[in-house]
Amino acid sequence: MNKKYVYAGIGIAVVLLLIFTIPKYFTGNVTASGIPISGDVEKVEIYHFHATSQCYSCKTVGAYAEETINTYFANELKSGKIVFGHINVDLPENKVLVDKYEAKGASLLIGVSYKDGKFSKEENVNVWYKISNKEDYMAYLKGIIESKLSGE
Repeated sequence: MNKKYVYAGIGIAVVLLLIFTIPKYFTGNVTASGIPISGDVEKVEIYHFHATSQCYSCKTVGAYAEETINTYFANELKSGKIVFGHINVDLPENKVLVDKYEAKGASLLIGVSYKDGKFSKEENVNVWYKISNKEDYMAYLKGIIESKLSGE
């Protein structure tokens, strides 16, 4: 077989692959990192719950979470698709949110509101094991948030 036909065949295969896979990334419904956002997800809430007095680890979990969101999800934060906050469980004005998430103290909780009215929440305890390596922490949390945005 002639080499030019092989290269032409490969070129056609690449073009077809691009035609059928890339358009979903240009719909405007993707994260800043290019991960598609599920149409079922209304918003993702990430809250760093803490007490008035915080240890180094508690402060670090919150600071790294905030940096991750500001670095990788600034557009989603600005649009309201993602909500982030540091929530002091000791303050009475935070009672509704503390009760909604059943927060007891220092924790990172992620809630997902769906367009059908459903809501799910979960505590992410793995972040506590990653605070000794900021890059690892941020990559891990970025992946978790992307999976929530994609409806997983």
